[in-house]
Amino acid sequence: MEKLRHFVSRYPFSLLCVALVWYLSIWFRPPEELPLPSFNFLDKWTHFVMYGGLCSVIWIEYLRSHNRLDAAKLFLWAWLMPAIMGGVIELVQAYCTTTRSGEWLDFAADTFGCTLAIAVGLACQRWLPQRPKRDGE
Repeated sequence: MEKLRHFVSRYPFSLLCVALVWYLSIWFRPPEELPLPSFNFLDKWTHFVMYGGLCSVIWIEYLRSHNRLDAAKLFLWAWLMPAIMGGVIELVQAYCTTTRSGEWLDFAADTFGCTLAIAVGLACQRWLPQRPKRDGE
């Protein structure tokens, strides 16, 4: 229980973003009368921004609470897990809902958003000053 509390205290916005992505992907339906802009690949851009934003928030919270990068942890939690989550959501949309459809290009846009966030996170990490080590790290 203490580990869970510690995790939630370090990554509250990341967890909120994960919940928001699930809500928007599975249950949210814009009202029919709401005029949405119409341009090519609007849905793919939405996926790209959602997953790029999610991974960026994970990076920001990671860099805020750690002194040095653990590449394996970052790969797992800031790229692989969000990308897998995108694939799982596409499968849920395809096989468990009647109002949504799963698409491979949506999954590709999710993964591309995650990948760009990793590149930006690595670039930002190089410019951030090293913080002094805190107790317990």
